[in-house]
Amino acid sequence: MEIEVSAEAKDKRINRLVAITVVILSVFTGVCNIKDGNIVQAMDQAQSNSVDSWNQYQATRTKLHLAQDSRAVLETVASARAQAALARMDGEIAKYRAEAPGLARQAKRYRQDYDALNIHDDQFDASEALIATAISLAAVAALCESMGLLFASWAFGAIGLFMGVCGFAGWGFHPDLLSNFLG
Repeated sequence: MEIEVSAEAKDKRINRLVAITVVILSVFTGVCNIKDGNIVQAMDQAQSNSVDSWNQYQATRTKLHLAQDSRAVLETVASARAQAALARMDGEIAKYRAEAPGLARQAKRYRQDYDALNIHDDQFDASEALIATAISLAAVAALCESMGLLFASWAFGAIGLFMGVCGFAGWGFHPDLLSNFLG
């Protein structure tokens, strides 16, 4: 008794649907990866700017304290030459006092920029994960010839597409549950 096994799928329609699904999701993921890469670069720049600004702020605060201490020493020895140095120190103290709050605000703005970019980075990361899951489900659906798995693939793909569109459009929707679980 011979059993003939056919290598061809019984239902070509499911294979066509899987192929279309994989192409659409793969192309979308590729485009999202480009945008996500640009966002990560901007996040790196914002983080670097924030660190630089905080370093400037700390240096300014240190110079302020040194200038105040130097002024106190000069005031104690108060000679004619010390009066000119005191005036110069008063100018430096005023300059550092004026600079410090602006540097702190700037560093906080860079941090806010980073946090805003991170939301979109998370959106693209979620999109990529969901679409990868959808593509995997579509592949299994083709192997098993299961429309149920293909529908599950489409559900994951739709959510992944939504997350990618949120990232491109700059919408504030954030996958908190997923991010907290994976972060």
